[in-house]
Amino acid sequence: MGLEEHLPSGILLTSVEKVAGYARKSSVWPATFGLACCAFELFSAGGPRHDLARFGMERAAATPRQADLMIVAGRVSQKMAPVLRQIYDQMSEPKWVISMGVCASSGGMFNNYAIVQGVDHVVPVDVYLPGCPPRPEALLDSILKLHDKIQNMKLGVNRDKEITELEQASLRRLRLAPGTTA
Repeated sequence: MGLEEHLPSGILLTSVEKVAGYARKSSVWPATFGLACCAFELFSAGGPRHDLARFGMERAAATPRQADLMIVAGRVSQKMAPVLRQIYDQMSEPKWVISMGVCASSGGMFNNYAIVQGVDHVVPVDVYLPGCPPRPEALLDSILKLHDKIQNMKLGVNRDKEITELEQASLRRLRLAPGTTA
């Protein structure tokens, strides 16, 4: 016998975190950062066949101040890295990053002084999308994974506590946390 049985039909019970998570995941506006061949796959994901509009993402922001998702598609050169960071810093909070393609994720086949060996050296990455180039279907899958992450994200003090717990768990796995033996 719970509270739900005493309420009239049509009453919805949920938490503020769940409503906020649903609203956030349904209103992600991307800032496209297409740098190489992965950008063609990114642009085709916005076309009628794959239709990013189903996720409320048809509005690609031309300005970082109106975007909360950066999709880095392609290799990032050393000269482009400060620009990428500046655009990331101008985005509003909360903000997320998808690293699209093997070149953005790890430098790809370009293991030289001119290419950043992973965009995570410049900005924090939420979802890595492998492939050379990854298909638009894979991009849609990574967007759905990001939506799940956004929807289940805690708010306020609970979010800070969750981040601390995840960091401590990662350090324990790597045996770097205080009190663990190597």
